[in-house]
Amino acid sequence: MNIKEIIPKYGPPLEEVAKYIDKYRNDLIVIKYGGNVFIDREIFNNFIYDICILNKLGISIVVVHGGGPRIKRELDKSGIISKFIHGLRVTDEKIINIVEKVLIDFNKDIVNSLKKNECPAVEIHTKNNNIIEVIPEVKELGFVGTPNKINTNFIDNLIKKKIIPIISPLGLDKDKQSYNINGDIAAGAIAKSLRSRRLLLMTNVEGVLDKDKKLIEEISSSEIIEMINHEIITEGMIPKINTCLDAINNGVTAVGIIDGRKKHSVLFEIFSDKGSGTLIRK
Repeated sequence: MNIKEIIPKYGPPLEEVAKYIDKYRNDLIVIKYGGNVFIDREIFNNFIYDICILNKLGISIVVVHGGGPRIKRELDKSGIISKFIHGLRVTDEKIINIVEKVLIDFNKDIVNSLKKNECPAVEIHTKNNNIIEVIPEVKELGFVGTPNKINTNFIDNLIKKKIIPIISPLGLDKDKQSYNINGDIAAGAIAKSLRSRRLLLMTNVEGVLDKDKKLIEEISSSEIIEMINHEIITEGMIPKINTCLDAINNGVTAVGIIDGRKKHSVLFEIFSDKGSGTLIRK
């Protein structure tokens, strides 16, 4: 395999790439693709390109995607105003139907874009190969669920065949009713169930910032908790951080919060010494 021909010109240094390919050869990386900027097609195409490179290099990956901005756009078109409780969208019967359709359409978009680039991928959502069994979060939220059980055998079989599972944050309850799941929570549950080496959360922020708004490249879980207690980490970042802490306390070696707006951020995070965001370890 000629790494030089696969890694893009402005990607991570080739000598570092070779080292990390060996490091991750027998491991699994779960990547959560989400955040408000990912409605941008250029960022989407860059993400697809990076995923194809990982596949060519023989790195085993699972992709979990979000869809918040797309969902909001469709709800706006229907004149539906969303209510949120603790950052989770209250989801009634009408909303879950729209959410499900938007997420499945986005899932197909990712799978088709990968296939066009000769990268094998499979749709996983409530209408096709559902792997997530849910229990309702709380009654007030309606059709919002928490993963209860993940069908890891189905994912393992795809990974063995070098096929990339593309998973929507949707699940079914015991009565086959569809539920929406927070994308980070879905990705964390899947990473834990598969005991992945890494969980990468792609966002539209640089990573975790210190009190002077400077990027922290690596941090321990105890330091993160201290930052929450001192209100350096606040609001929308807290649920994301809780997902990270839950993952590293349940078998995932480390979690990266990376800036998806930067070109080849996934490749730099996996294949370079510096990374491309904040790495959180136990």
